[in-house]
Amino acid sequence: MNARVDPQAMTPVNLQHYWMPFTDNRRFKAKPRLIASAKDMYFTTVEGKQVLDGLATLWCVNAGHGRPRIVEAIRSQAGELDFASSFALGHPLPFRLAERIAAIAPQGMQQVFFTNSGSEAVDTALKIAVAYHRLRGQGTRTRFIGRERSYHGVNIGGTSVGGVAANRKAYSGMLMPGVDHLRHTHDPSRNAFSRGQPDLGAELADELESRVIPLHDASNIAALIVDPVAASGGVLVPPKGYLERLRDICTRHGILLIFDEVITGWGRLGATFAAQHFGIKPDLITFAKGITSGAVPLGGVLVRDSIYQTFMGSPGSGMEFFHGYTYSGHPLAAAAGLATLELYRSEGLFERAASLAPYWENAVHSLRGSRHVVDIRTIGIVAGIELEARSGAVGARGYETFVKCFETGVLVRVTADTIALSPPLIVEEKHIDRIIDVIGKILKGVE
Repeated sequence: MNARVDPQAMTPVNLQHYWMPFTDNRRFKAKPRLIASAKDMYFTTVEGKQVLDGLATLWCVNAGHGRPRIVEAIRSQAGELDFASSFALGHPLPFRLAERIAAIAPQGMQQVFFTNSGSEAVDTALKIAVAYHRLRGQGTRTRFIGRERSYHGVNIGGTSVGGVAANRKAYSGMLMPGVDHLRHTHDPSRNAFSRGQPDLGAELADELESRVIPLHDASNIAALIVDPVAASGGVLVPPKGYLERLRDICTRHGILLIFDEVITGWGRLGATFAAQHFGIKPDLITFAKGITSGAVPLGGVLVRDSIYQTFMGSPGSGMEFFHGYTYSGHPLAAAAGLATLELYRSEGLFERAASLAPYWENAVHSLRGSRHVVDIRTIGIVAGIELEARSGAVGARGYETFVKCFETGVLVRVTADTIALSPPLIVEEKHIDRIIDVIGKILKGVE
């Protein structure tokens, strides 16, 4: 009962032994959705059905699937140098990739620390913040401020500063101490069906200065971490002026501002990073996902130059930062990253996303008035369609919509009862029309 036949390999797939992440394993294995291949905008299931990718799989395949430039870069590198450590050793590729990233990063952020995922990037940024303050003689700055409904990965540090209730509840006994949270910015009573940044809510940032800082004292706070668009928390777009206020408050009180751009980085809002789209200068930026278009795991932290120089100017000789991962700067990941950045450049995919944003916005907002839809939020090539929850069954309507969309040939993602959309940046108007048409038809039949 737990086996499926792959028509390409003609061998049974035993589902018993793989414990799947963030999945209702029992429900999935009773009726699995298995992918055999992918190309450009489409998956092909093991049954041979095509499914349009409406989420860049998991917010990461920004350049589309199976792009030859990326595939060949990985294949070629595997035959030349499969692995070399970055611990007191090195190879050219991560240096070249860091140089390419620095060239398109926000001004004054020219230093890159590589990790293997967004979760690792977040924990790395937290460590950098604490170590930086200690080097400057402010060792009491060890507290962090996150936000409700923000997602910062699944490591203990990221879960602690994150504000996803289910994640925090599951591990409440082992989360980091010294963490507080600002309230989220979702306010449908004032901002429902906003296009781009909502007009109201900038004052929510003032809680940092009116409540949090007086409670803990700025001398004890290392950093505030913010996902510019809280994508995994339900596609919550920051109100106009909100991020600017957070930046000003952090600057006044010597608190570092970390932008978690694991999802918003690499063209999703029409710029390399959301920091550039919003015109904000954070102190650290975490990234992952789209840096390799999902082809090989890779993440990292962009660091303000003055922070890096503080480490390099530390007294004595020897290791400046006691942190790193076995696979930091992995050759295959770096090769994939270089090929992906070149693809973004040569095809103008970030600019393409910016030019398509109005069409995307209008298409998604055409679902206003559809059955169960209580709010729609859009920015760049990202959208959240919030459905009214069933009484006593939060998330049930959203999950049913997800399953029915997949069965009809479109992949979406749901967070509770919010449908999240974020297709590859190679998306065309016909793909957008198909995504919206399928969602609209499915909602008519969902109870």
